[in-house]
Amino acid sequence: MLKDLHLLPRVEDGWSFLYVDHCRIERDGRSISVWEETGRTAVPCAALSLLMLGPGSTITHAAVQTLVESGCLILWCGEEGVRVYGVGLGETRSSRNLLRQANAWAAPATRLVVVRRMYAQRFNEKVDESLSLQQLRGREGIRVRETYAEASRVTGVEWKGRSYDRSSWKTADPINRALSCANSCLYGICHAAIVAAGYSPAIGFIHTGKALSFVYDVADLYKTATSIPAAFAVARATPKDLEGTVRRALRDQFFEERLLERMLPDLAFLFEDIGEGVDASLDCLLDADDALPSGLWDPVAGRVEGGVNYSEETDGGDDPRTGSAEPAG
Repeated sequence: MLKDLHLLPRVEDGWSFLYVDHCRIERDGRSISVWEETGRTAVPCAALSLLMLGPGSTITHAAVQTLVESGCLILWCGEEGVRVYGVGLGETRSSRNLLRQANAWAAPATRLVVVRRMYAQRFNEKVDESLSLQQLRGREGIRVRETYAEASRVTGVEWKGRSYDRSSWKTADPINRALSCANSCLYGICHAAIVAAGYSPAIGFIHTGKALSFVYDVADLYKTATSIPAAFAVARATPKDLEGTVRRALRDQFFEERLLERMLPDLAFLFEDIGEGVDASLDCLLDADDALPSGLWDPVAGRVEGGVNYSEETDGGDDPRTGSAEPAG
């Protein structure tokens, strides 16, 4: 049972996320408390998947320890969660999913397989194998534009196109601000699912070159059903606290629709039957004790044990463990 939890933590069973700023977070028994000018709010972190710390937030070492032990990912972000500055370590201690992702990315043929699977999920239909990648991108552009137009027609919110100046946030029209805030919430929950399941947020397949490229890939699978309609619905209501209302709307929607529950199988599907040669025996060593040294790569054996003095002679002349490597750990 312990091994299964390390390989695929049940992050989908938790709440989606909580954003806080200008507060102090302390440990409170086996949970945490958020202290603000208005008082204290208890947060049962065992049920929380992602804690987003905005500007003005301070957190104690004990609170971080409690959150980590509860499997809650901590993300340090900018105001309203629009920018990501840092992120903690996810629950999994296995590198199997990361290696499978890297193997799929490294070969153009398998990378294209993953890209086509992503577009198939976006379109919710089988992708014609004869379509080129450029044609798929064109179809995706049309789909997104139609989604914006439909949301505008249904809500009555005027849509002039996606445009805003990051250096002058308040000058953007309400719908663009709502969309940016909604997307940042979606990015955060996708980031949490990716890291918790042991994938890399940087190894993207459609997006590339950014530390969050894979986060953008995964978020695009859900935007038209989550952040876009939610942003238009909130913009129509014209609340005084636009960004806060968007965050709460997305949080409730993610929970009601069990988005995290869908994400982990969707991630697994992207790499299904790809990288099956990845050495799964890594899990046995890492799950036994996090403090133990990891295995060592060998071109013949695949993996040999770490923490062994390989400088000593052995009887097996072809034994891959024979060599001059220093003990690992």
